[in-house]
Amino acid sequence: MAADYVRQQTGGIIPEAGIVLGSGLGRLADQIQNPVVIPYKDIPGFPVSTAIGHKGNFIIGQLGGKDVIAMQGRFHYYEGYPMELVTIGVRTMSVLGTKVLFVSNAAGACNPGFQMGDLVIIRDHISLFPNPLIGPNMDDFGPRFLDMTCAYDLGLQEIAEKCAEEMGILLRKGVYLGSTGPTYETPAEVRFYRQVGADLLGMSTIPEVIVARHCGMRVFGMSVVTNCANTDNTPHNLNDGDDVVAQADAAALKMTELFSRIISAL
Repeated sequence: MAADYVRQQTGGIIPEAGIVLGSGLGRLADQIQNPVVIPYKDIPGFPVSTAIGHKGNFIIGQLGGKDVIAMQGRFHYYEGYPMELVTIGVRTMSVLGTKVLFVSNAAGACNPGFQMGDLVIIRDHISLFPNPLIGPNMDDFGPRFLDMTCAYDLGLQEIAEKCAEEMGILLRKGVYLGSTGPTYETPAEVRFYRQVGADLLGMSTIPEVIVARHCGMRVFGMSVVTNCANTDNTPHNLNDGDDVVAQADAAALKMTELFSRIISAL
């Protein structure tokens, strides 16, 4: 029903690429040409995004010379939604014919070599979420047991690195660890997550990536480092949601240009 409604609003456009925009990163949507804006609240069966910095729209138009569909705001497990609603946007994109998914997020860095404002290619992830494929398998989308060896497409990472070199910007690579939130991590948790191989910490993205791969979509993931994770129990180290959004907003223009170039190269 959701995909049928979107088709009706867009005249049947088949978006080549889908984009999920994280906290404070909705400015990319402003660069989409000939936009059709569809509020989530108008789409049958869709939840409403309640997180800070998430406007809650599908935007369909052109970016990098290609037809795209962007989620200007996502759904989080911590908002109380079941996994089938957390990932409903990705399923809808797949039904519309989208073959490539770009996911973005604002993340805390537990890698001491990362700094605020860094753009980081997600090369792999560690999940502390319930798996969104639990339950009866949707055979029309993908297999019961899904291989996740190359969840993040290596070819798309190569294109991103080439585009970044042309732009003269530094890209880092890292492993994203996703937990349910909505609390930020304790210093002890940060130290533990770093020990098990995490570079980035967040509360989203992974359920969408799993479902996208189940749908046979190629995935490119990027984090914007918006804060450095705290490893000491000191009062001046407090995390703040509004500051995360502000830091993401400052990096959004670079990410927008990068995504546009990668999409153009598809």
